[in-house]
Amino acid sequence: MNIEASEKLALFGGAPVRPTLLPYARQSIDAEDIAAVSRALAGDWVTQGPGVKQFEEALAAVAGARHAVVVANGTAALHAACWAAGLGPDDEVITTSLTFAATANAVVYQGARPVFADIDGATLNLDPDAVKRLATPRTRALLAVDFAGLPCDWDKLRALALEHGWLLIADAAHSLGGALGGRPVGTLADLTTFSFHPAKLITSGEGGAVVTDRDDLAERLRIARHHGIRYQDPARPWRYEIDVPGHNFRLTDFQCALGLSQLARLEGFWAARDRLARRYRERLAGSPFLELPALPADRRHGRHLFVVLLRLERLTVDRDTVLSALRAENIGATLHYPLAHLHPFYRRRFGYGPGLCPIAEAAERRLVTLPLFPTMSEADQDDVLRALDKVFTHFARRAS
Repeated sequence: MNIEASEKLALFGGAPVRPTLLPYARQSIDAEDIAAVSRALAGDWVTQGPGVKQFEEALAAVAGARHAVVVANGTAALHAACWAAGLGPDDEVITTSLTFAATANAVVYQGARPVFADIDGATLNLDPDAVKRLATPRTRALLAVDFAGLPCDWDKLRALALEHGWLLIADAAHSLGGALGGRPVGTLADLTTFSFHPAKLITSGEGGAVVTDRDDLAERLRIARHHGIRYQDPARPWRYEIDVPGHNFRLTDFQCALGLSQLARLEGFWAARDRLARRYRERLAGSPFLELPALPADRRHGRHLFVVLLRLERLTVDRDTVLSALRAENIGATLHYPLAHLHPFYRRRFGYGPGLCPIAEAAERRLVTLPLFPTMSEADQDDVLRALDKVFTHFARRAS
């Protein structure tokens, strides 16, 4: 510790560590990004034009997939993937509760039931053994999340999917740029979804995509994106039919221009995040007040979030008080995520409640997300570390 015990927390009226808020995430937009959007806006196509195809081709190459279909946002990507998978009433999809609710919501949009499996307490990703225990004849798909950016154990999940005949869907909103055993995220599942929200590694403002190697799924994704329309004759575009209603999930050309420009800097964004994440791990590894999630040697972390787990038994307060204290110090720490199965909707609709995923529930009570983004400086990071020391010094449980 390097903070005097007498230093008063900003939560109780003391001076904050920083004069202004350091957010947990921030987009990085440069002059070339702006120029790319300007060129798109000055062109002939604002939407449904050639810029969409250009972004899709570049994204597919980065992801290592044959097809990329871009959509309006990451939630639309999840919904389109579930639509393309043909999910419907009476179907079950095994997924994680430690995720933004959009993951499970996409299953519900199709009338299917999300079944929540517990996580591995070390990696915070789905536990394959927990998944195996939940398999039923109604299970149609497995939808796993690369939490914080760490790729799941996709080899074990793939083996389960093949054994049971499930479709394997990756929610890779956090892990673009990540890899498992040298294989890029985008090659590890039947369908892989990405998000281009400003907090993610690259942004198109809003935006998302689904990548796949399967021609049939790619065609279904394109139909889902455009109202469910099937064209009978490309030479007569006024002749079309709708077999199953789709959605308007289209992404504009000027958003694709921004995404394409950002994609060219993906590796640089990742490297900046990785450097800061490694520095966090070096500085925090010896803290008696927190634990760090495991980072298996065969994974390249996508570095979307930097999360820590509080050792609450060594503190006199709960996670929310720690977050409030950090926010008062102008450190934009937050929680990723309130567990999906404990949201009121999932309690009412499916009867879920506490005790369903005990490992996830124990982890959620301890989780804190610290700021991490490419333009964050080491001085910014030092402010985070100073604020943590200040808060931990104040709330440390004293030996009796």
